[in-house]
Amino acid sequence: MTTTTPTRRRVLVPLSGLLLGMFVSMIASTVVSTSLPVIIHDLNGDQGAYTWVVTATLLTTAISTPIWGKLADLMGRKTLYQIALVIFVLATAAAGFAQDPGTLIAFRAAQGVGAGGLAALSQVLMADIISPRERGRYMGLFGAVMAVATVGGPLLGGVITDGFGWRWNFFVSLPVAVAALLLVQRTIPASAPSTRRPKIDYIGIVLLSTAVSLLLIWVTNAGRSYDWWSTETVLMVGGAVLAAILFVIVELRSSEPLVPLTLFRDRTFTLAVVASIATGIAMFGASVFLGQYMQMARGATPTEAGLMTIPMIAGLLLSSIGVGALITRYGHWKPYLVVGSILLTAGAALLSTIHYDTDFFLVSVYMFLLGAGVGMTMQNLVLAVQNSAKPSEIGVASSGVTFFRSLGGTIGVSLMGAALASRVADLFAGSHERVVAALTAIGPAGATWGKQLSSGTLPRVSEMPDQLRVIVEDIYAQGISSAFLIAVPFGILSILAVIFLPNRSLSTMTTSERRNASEADLATVSVPAAMDSITATGTVPVTGSDVGTDARSEAEATPRR
Repeated sequence: MTTTTPTRRRVLVPLSGLLLGMFVSMIASTVVSTSLPVIIHDLNGDQGAYTWVVTATLLTTAISTPIWGKLADLMGRKTLYQIALVIFVLATAAAGFAQDPGTLIAFRAAQGVGAGGLAALSQVLMADIISPRERGRYMGLFGAVMAVATVGGPLLGGVITDGFGWRWNFFVSLPVAVAALLLVQRTIPASAPSTRRPKIDYIGIVLLSTAVSLLLIWVTNAGRSYDWWSTETVLMVGGAVLAAILFVIVELRSSEPLVPLTLFRDRTFTLAVVASIATGIAMFGASVFLGQYMQMARGATPTEAGLMTIPMIAGLLLSSIGVGALITRYGHWKPYLVVGSILLTAGAALLSTIHYDTDFFLVSVYMFLLGAGVGMTMQNLVLAVQNSAKPSEIGVASSGVTFFRSLGGTIGVSLMGAALASRVADLFAGSHERVVAALTAIGPAGATWGKQLSSGTLPRVSEMPDQLRVIVEDIYAQGISSAFLIAVPFGILSILAVIFLPNRSLSTMTTSERRNASEADLATVSVPAAMDSITATGTVPVTGSDVGTDARSEAEATPRR
């Protein structure tokens, strides 16, 4: 069967809607990254609230991603994409009215539901119109959009926070979202829904949510609200393990599982999941804690923090676009994944060595390496899975990799946040005499700063007097660097997983063409079998429903190609 490469115009027109939708999703997420320390300070939140504002979004993104992927295999994908975009933008706007950390966390959780749909469905829709071989070039465009949004978001967020107040960060994406909805409606062709009636594994959703939520709550609060070895630990960890076991049992018995465990029979999918977990930890951990490092350990303003993280985004931009073009031109993808996983691990390891006074050139190099590693691995792991998955399982396979990447990021950010909070608390306790001496030297204002530090609320380091600021910057730098150390063992595991990925050649057919080819092959196999039966018996096989209807029997017995 011959196939033709689609013209660039026929691909770019529908792709423009996906790109703008992805841009809205990314800009709405990244615009608050540099302002988050200010937001948590103004809402009287502590380090735990800071972490949960991020992990709430990641958790709901992870849990909703396979649901969207399952629906994509059963329903119209264009409509689902538009629904996800509306949910995301409305929740983002609502977060701008939050008056306390709890409300902000709740709206951010709702935001994650829409983000899961945008992440999963954009990959599925892309697979519908572009072959894996050609997809590398266009995935570079996705990487470029992500890079622009990731660079522009923190910069825009910093400017808005410093000039107009942080609440406007949540409203800025509304006009772009309206434009994205209109563009998606005009450019993306409607897909034919499946004839099957959609079935959602609600029990699986509850069990998965319970297992992950208990684990995250335990990681976030252990060592502060209760001891690591305590009754609360036994109950939460035991409950998480029990819910996970029940989830596996339910998935094995369900006709429409949330995460089809049969996918793990494919070695490509299994190893890509392992590698995606490390990618998620590095990507989300860096976006969360590098902005905090710039403000809490180097005294930068939100705008300055956005500028200071550009080296990481430059690495992501250059690697994603460059590698995507090389994959399309030469058809080789595995070498770039191996190099990317090595760079990702090296970047995380080097960032675990930074201090408040580390030469910023070195910090920039470390960030660039981490960004380049993420750019090489993130999209191309999905590409490898889509290339080997059955056409009927493209949606659930793509969302499966995205799910575990988000899940890895969720757990990773929680672990990094818990390590940071614990380390900072220990360092403050060990530096008690230095802090008291600095507060005394400040004079009358020292009592105000001392009260803020003792309350647990994140301080505004850039506004501190020099005597106190140096101590606090040193403490937070050590805490953040210890958090990055957690990503290193996962990165090593990612390297091993990528090395053992089967190096399959990329297909030159789109998902629709592969599906049609499979159906044609099935028909080709069925026709000779029917002809052999006719030759051997001299009669045409007649089914029970055909008895008494000779003309219909002859018509149905005629082979169709």
